[in-house]
Amino acid sequence: MTNEAFKTDLTKELKDNIIPYWMTKAKDLHHGGFIGQIDGNETPYPDAPKGAILHARILWTFSAAYSLLQDPKYLEIANETQAYFLNHFMDHSFDGVYWLIDSNGHPLDTKKQMYAQGFAMYGLSEHARVTRNQQSLDEAIKLYHLIEEKSFDRQRNGYFEAFTQDWKDIPDMRLSLKDANEKKTMNTHLHILEAYTNLFRVWTSDVLKTSLDNLINLFLDYFIDPETGHLNLFFDEKWNKKEGVISYGHEIETSWLLHEAAIVLGDKALQTKVEKALPKIIKAAREGIQPDGSLLYELNTQTGEIDSERHWWVQAENVVGLWKAYKLFGMEQYKEEALACWNYIQQHTIDHEHGEWVWSTFADGSVNRAGDKAGFWKCPYHNSRMCIEIIQDM
Repeated sequence: MTNEAFKTDLTKELKDNIIPYWMTKAKDLHHGGFIGQIDGNETPYPDAPKGAILHARILWTFSAAYSLLQDPKYLEIANETQAYFLNHFMDHSFDGVYWLIDSNGHPLDTKKQMYAQGFAMYGLSEHARVTRNQQSLDEAIKLYHLIEEKSFDRQRNGYFEAFTQDWKDIPDMRLSLKDANEKKTMNTHLHILEAYTNLFRVWTSDVLKTSLDNLINLFLDYFIDPETGHLNLFFDEKWNKKEGVISYGHEIETSWLLHEAAIVLGDKALQTKVEKALPKIIKAAREGIQPDGSLLYELNTQTGEIDSERHWWVQAENVVGLWKAYKLFGMEQYKEEALACWNYIQQHTIDHEHGEWVWSTFADGSVNRAGDKAGFWKCPYHNSRMCIEIIQDM
């Protein structure tokens, strides 16, 4: 496939499949915002709770899509989502972002997960970047200061995972039931890194620059295993490593987000340091690539158990991560693997009948209909960003 044909494919996928699904099927026309859940059989649940992650990612998606394609309908939805998010997800009593609200927009789960604060910053900073909206920028900056004040570990470095609504310690810090209940995680640090990178594009503050530099070095010093290149996912507050799980999607995602952060920061020495580390991370992630071009989900290194589901977001990150690696290092194999995974997505992951992508497929190629089409975790972010990043690279 030529680069031009690939670009055409991705543009069509973004404009004709991903974005229209959210515009026509997922908007909550009664309560505002977006419907909290559409299941794998296309059944909407208009009374389902609404997640901060879903709405923050939608805000990012429509802002970024408008920036690329200049469709005024995308801008309209981005502005509506920004207003809904600020009106319903922001905690005006204790600051920060609620984890979950009910379908009417009232607080339901008020814990302060740093992952959600980061994605709120990510969506708001992209909206500010595209529209020059001062309120979005002000709120994103406020979230930066809040994360630094409440979550940053001044004694041992890094960011604590979660707190109660009023910023007290919370016994269960997990993002989801599958995660280890530990105080510092790779996943949250990755998405704070991503948010700080995006904010730095519109707010080149010295304090933010210092924080972003520190985050990049945290990945180089703690999260990337110097022997294997795999990511260490869970730590206690003293940076003692916990559990032995390999997450292939996070590894390929980290490879390009870490490099992007170094480029945006503008520190050439640090960028060189990151680029020296990337081949090992990419090699580790590529251990999960299958003969059909797809990327596995996880490997438990303690039990040897493989989670062989092909999750939608893992495939999207595999394509964009390998494409970025090809652009940086010029290795044709990376491009071939990116295109092979794109071919898998076209055959198995895209829902050609209903729109958007399915949650996952199993090893035999059958679709997992138990996973949502839209929901707390199922958002138009990984797949739309894959399209947007590669189109921009072209």
